[in-house]
Amino acid sequence: MQKLVKFSRLLSVLPLMMLAGCNMVVMSPSGDIASQQADLILVSTFLMLLIIVPVLFLTFFFAWRYRRSNTAATYDPEWHHSTRLEVVIWSAPLAIIIALGAITWISTHKLDPYRPLDRIDAERSIPENVKPMTVEVVALDWKWLFFYPELGIATVNELAAPVDVPINFRITASSVMNSFYIPALAGQIYAMPGMQTQLHAVINKEGEYEGFSANYSGEGFSHMRFKFHGLNQQGFDDWVAKVKSQGTALNRDAYLKLEKPSEREPVRYYATADKDLYQAILNLCATPGKMCMSDMMHIDMMGGGGKESAENREKLEYDNRHVGEGHGAEAEAVPAAATPASGDQKPADAANGNQQDMQNMPGMDMSGSGHDGHSMPGMNHGSGDPAPAQPSNN
Repeated sequence: MQKLVKFSRLLSVLPLMMLAGCNMVVMSPSGDIASQQADLILVSTFLMLLIIVPVLFLTFFFAWRYRRSNTAATYDPEWHHSTRLEVVIWSAPLAIIIALGAITWISTHKLDPYRPLDRIDAERSIPENVKPMTVEVVALDWKWLFFYPELGIATVNELAAPVDVPINFRITASSVMNSFYIPALAGQIYAMPGMQTQLHAVINKEGEYEGFSANYSGEGFSHMRFKFHGLNQQGFDDWVAKVKSQGTALNRDAYLKLEKPSEREPVRYYATADKDLYQAILNLCATPGKMCMSDMMHIDMMGGGGKESAENREKLEYDNRHVGEGHGAEAEAVPAAATPASGDQKPADAANGNQQDMQNMPGMDMSGSGHDGHSMPGMNHGSGDPAPAQPSNN
């Protein structure tokens, strides 16, 4: 009996021991978006427990109440239906599902990462004189590159923002898919090569917060982390001044060196950054001689470049841009040229086919009428720019 009591005490203390070793930042964040997401978790959990707890209780109650040794319990082997019981069994879960559905519908639109912020926190709306700050995020192997286009600076593995100032993140990747995540600020958003995702958020408390990749992306994934600093306005101005005084220049050559896979990359500052470098990374044409995806898609939109576009084949080889630059001694040699899937399919036709395939993907509105930002670069073809390749003669 004493052993049973000790075991029960251990079970009661075990959850507290587990929580003591956990970082509760997700449930106690410092940004308004993350706070609303934490509230959504709590409300959803409470509604589900309204069903789970009674079911668990009744399971043990019925097992005890109708045990074999309890001769006082009513025994009715012919019982088969109770309208009252059926109403209770079905109406309670239905009410919970309706409530969860309504909350999910509202929260899905209210917390849409593409939706600009309409408040600083639960008690303050955005002042008219506050201008959102834009940060362009690039997931590299295996580090994070941040551009501040309005300030002309860039950093590696360090991010800072003033408190109570809305932040507009534009997010992409250089190679494989990653996930940009600062638990104290907002939920995770995917970073994908050749695509741009968005996130609107605000930090409400000063402090140093952890940011990392939440999507496995290879050998150096575990150390793909960075620090996010929430600073007052003076502290942020001082941080910008430090970046400009201690940083170097980030041009195409410097980026191509930085882009190569590396682990445990230290914090780096760039006092200047090429104005169009982020767009080149997004369009997969940061490497000299590569055709930008926006140009390729414009050619497709104009009907293709005909047989003459075969000369663009090497310019359009994006997926093997790291061939021969293997990470470590285990890298294997891979042929540099890609082999077409079919000998009868011309490069321009393959590009057209890929574009049609992308039209069928969720969020891929090739007409430009889809979700702004959640698309491939060059989706807006209304500019009427001429195609970089010769038009089709067919």
